[in-house]
Amino acid sequence: MIKKMIMAGGALALLSSVTLGVPLISYARCGVSWLQSSASDAMPLEWELKRARQMIADLKPEIEMNAKSIAREKVGVARLEKQLDETNQRLTKTQSDIERLSEDLRSKNDYFSYGGRTYTTAQVQNDLGNRFKRFKTRRATAEKLSQMLSARESSLQAGQERMETMLGAKSQLEVEVENLQARVGALRVAQTSSQLNLDDSQLARTRDLLDEIATRIDVEEETMSVDAEYFSEIDLDEPSDDNLLDDISSYFEGSPEQKSGSLVAIQLN
Repeated sequence: MIKKMIMAGGALALLSSVTLGVPLISYARCGVSWLQSSASDAMPLEWELKRARQMIADLKPEIEMNAKSIAREKVGVARLEKQLDETNQRLTKTQSDIERLSEDLRSKNDYFSYGGRTYTTAQVQNDLGNRFKRFKTRRATAEKLSQMLSARESSLQAGQERMETMLGAKSQLEVEVENLQARVGALRVAQTSSQLNLDDSQLARTRDLLDEIATRIDVEEETMSVDAEYFSEIDLDEPSDDNLLDDISSYFEGSPEQKSGSLVAIQLN
């Protein structure tokens, strides 16, 4: 769907640039960038973390290739060091032979004996000249080898430093991914806890309703108890005639007006 929207946006931008002008291309680019950003934001965090882990894993072939290049360079540097060492040894030996022949020629002898054989002054001088030429050539070669060795050693060191930097960066990325994974886990736990709070709220409302029902039952039970106590009592004492006579005497022992009225009432009756 997003791909279709991007293609449609591109076609619209092309048509608009032809009909209305080039500035609309910037709007199209902005739209494409917005679509890409929206698509990225819509991806779950867990998916993005898996993608990051895969990208870190994809560094392995590159690291292995660089490791092989460094290993080959190490072998090449070792061979160059060996070649330079052998060349320097030959130079030392040749220089020693040249100095020996030079000293012999300075003695002004007509013949010279080397290795059980006798040579004339001309032969020795010719051999000395050849040795000196080879010495200068070999010495120039040694200087070139030394320069090459120095350059390759510098390159090797730089490569090793880059490799160490890459490995360190890879390790740092792995640590950061683990940290982000822990943060996402904590976020999901917090979100789950938030959802559980909604359930707690429902439970609390239910608890309040049950408490209200219990209170109403308590009130009605208490009301029934009061009615039975004050309005439904059974008189356990037997009625007494003495009490009746006492009530009449007490009634007529009031004020004179009350007595006169009482007598009139009795006579009328």
